[in-house]
Order: sequence, then C-alpha cells, then structure tokens
Amino acid sequence: MVAPVARILIVEDTPTQAEVARALLRDLGHEIRVAETGAAAVAEALAWRPDAILMDIELPDFSGFEAMRRLRAEGLESAIIVVTAHGSVNHAVEAMREGAVDFILKPFAKARLTVTLQNALEKRALVTELAEVRAQLSRDRFFGFIGASAAMQAVYRTIESVAASRANVFITGESGTGKELAAEAVHKASPRGAKPFVALNCAAIPRDLLESEVFGHERGAFTGAAERRIGAAERAGAGTLLLDEIAELDFALQAKLLRLLEDRRFLRVGGAKELPLAARIVAATNADLAARVAEGRFRGDLYWRLAVVELRVPPLRERPEDVPVLAAACLHEAAASAGRGGLAFAPEAEAALLAHGWPGNVRELRNRVTRAALLAAGPFITRADLFPDQPGAAEAPPQMALSAIRDAAEREHVRRVLLHCGGRVGAAARLLAISRTTLWERMRRLGLSGAN
Repeated sequence: MVAPVARILIVEDTPTQAEVARALLRDLGHEIRVAETGAAAVAEALAWRPDAILMDIELPDFSGFEAMRRLRAEGLESAIIVVTAHGSVNHAVEAMREGAVDFILKPFAKARLTVTLQNALEKRALVTELAEVRAQLSRDRFFGFIGASAAMQAVYRTIESVAASRANVFITGESGTGKELAAEAVHKASPRGAKPFVALNCAAIPRDLLESEVFGHERGAFTGAAERRIGAAERAGAGTLLLDEIAELDFALQAKLLRLLEDRRFLRVGGAKELPLAARIVAATNADLAARVAEGRFRGDLYWRLAVVELRVPPLRERPEDVPVLAAACLHEAAASAGRGGLAFAPEAEAALLAHGWPGNVRELRNRVTRAALLAAGPFITRADLFPDQPGAAEAPPQMALSAIRDAAEREHVRRVLLHCGGRVGAAARLLAISRTTLWERMRRLGLSGAN
C-alpha cells in the first residue's frame, strides 16, 4: 500500500538530532528535508507537501503544536508524528488532539521509528484511498452533468478514462439526454480543455452548405462565396470538434470525413492547399448507426473510424433516482431567472415527476420545470403546472414512489461498495463509516449478500 519512497519533513532545532533522524530515514530510501523552526516548518510543508512530518515540540519561535494548528488550518493532510524528549500523557493527548497520528520519545531506536513511520504512511494512504472511493461512488455533479446513479457513474468513469487519449469518441443516446454535454466533458477533462470546443449540428445545416461549414471555403468557390470562410475543422484548432447528428451526412461528405480522419488533412472548398487537422473529432447521434451501416445507409469504414470509443448517455427512464436532484437543480435555476425565489414542488408534483416516463429526457424535464416556474400561481408548483397536457394521468402515491427510488439508489450504492471491497463486509462497513452490524441489517433489508 505504501509507496517505496515517501517525502519526509524533519522539524528539529538540534542539528545532531536532525542528522540522526535523517540518517535513519535515508537508509529506508525516503526523500528528506529538514526545518529548524516552526515558521520554516510551516512554509516548507505547505510548499513541498510531504507525506509525513516528524514534528519536534520545543522549537525556537513557537511550539510544534502551534505549527500543527497552522498546517491543519491550511488543509495540509500530511501524517504528523510528534517527536519529543518531553514525553508525558498530556503531551500525547494534546498531540492527538491537534491531529498527530502517533507520538514517540527521544532518543528513539531505528526499529521504533521505522514501524511508527510505516504505520503513519499506511494510515494516510488508506484515508486518501477511502476519500477517493467515496467521492467516486457518491458524486452527483460532473462537468455539467447532474446525477449520482450507477448509470451516470459509468458515464463519468468512461469520460475520465478516454479524455487524456487522442482516440475518437462516438457518443450515442436518445434526443435530450445530453450528448453535447458529454462531448464538452470529454473536452474539458482532456489536455485540450483550454483550447476551442466547436460543435456543429449536421442535421441543422442544408446539405449543400455542410461541406463548407465543416471544411470552410475559398472566395469564389461557388456562387455567393464572396470571401474566404474558415470551417469548423479549422476553427477548432488544437481543441475538439463535435459533429452532432453525424448520421445525417450524405455519402459524398462521409467519404471526405473518412479521409480527414485517416490523413488528418483537409482542403477548403475551392482550395488547393491542404491544411492539417489538429483537433480531436467527437461524433454524436441519436440514430442506430450500426443498423444504418447494415442497411447500406452509412459507410462502415467511417463508422469504425468514428467509434474507437463508444460512450452511451442513458435515457432518464434508466436512472429515475436522478430525477429529484435534476428537477431541484432545474427549479433553482428557473426560479432565480424568473425572480421567484422560494418556489418548491408540491408533494403531488414530486410524485408526478417520479411517475413520468420522460420520453424527452433531461431536455423535457428542464422545459417542463422552467415553464412551471414561470406560470405557477403560488409558492408551490403543482402537478397541473408541470403536466397541463396530461390532466387525467394517474398519479403515483408520493411516499411509495419516493421510497422505491430511495431504496433502489441505496441498494446500488451498497452493492458497488461491496463489489469494490471484494464482498468483505468488514471492509465495506469501514468505507461506509458504519458498524458491521448496521451494514448486515441494511444488506438484509435490501436483499444483498457479501458476495453481491
């Protein structure tokens, strides 16, 4: 668990004592620095961010306890071991209160220092790992996305995995799920994040103009081309070019796009000089492109060039546990825009949100909530405000619907923690910060076992 080399800061005002500790630690292969005062220790620790600090208590300017308080106030997470010749129970208690992980007395043997340091580093590594795992399992925001469901966690992980590469990404999903948002997330999470992000909707541009929109054109290239136009491939520079609704490209333009991907070069319409493509290409569609290939309506070679990594954005009906937090976020935004702070959903509106199938996905949810925020007569948004087009639709019992969603979300969260821990209930309980007995009871209620 512990890295073979750690960064250790020795805070010691006696040169001979500092050299003894340095020699012992150097034999273990660690990287060592020394500070002789409290002020120097604080400055060095904040600049260097050591893995562990051996902190003397008696320092020339202020105590090691004061140095610890200042470091904790700055959010430093180094493992601190208090080292002093003035050992007492009171010192030990105060050291732990200020955040020390252990306490050793001078003079110390190499074995004692080695074991203490090893334990401190292992504890720090475990705390860091648990914090990272908890963040991964529970995050409900990611580059504009909102949702903590298992389906969305998978999307987040895929984006993180592919962002740093140069691979083409092919994003699929129904209309309104957030395909452009996913493309932006791939861009922002990548080393290209500070470069341009250019999105082109292939379905919104007339076919006879689409080639010019993608590649640009020279003056006089066709009737009406009064001046040179820079296309999307060129405007994207070293950033990212999103070709949305890629299924709408005709065969002629598909062939040119294939050449662009293979040669990384292109011509403006009417141009004679080839230009390099520096941008990453991301394509998106709500169509079944593989089926279109089988039907002869889309080039198979282009499809396989585009779909190096496929990222599917799930429809809202596959992640119903995200509906409440999405609706709340949309309402907060809409109410602020309309100057109607304090708006809330009535219980029957919450139930209706959960019962609805959302064929229009997140886009439909946002539109319905925004309209309701503008038109609601009172401080509560009613079911009729959200669904005026469905006056006779059956309503789901509020508590039953909410309970089912919460149970499903809780079961999935516990299942993923157990999976991460290899089915070990004790390890999962520590990760969830609950007792083993509480976890067993929760697993029984949710129908889970240690092997799930």
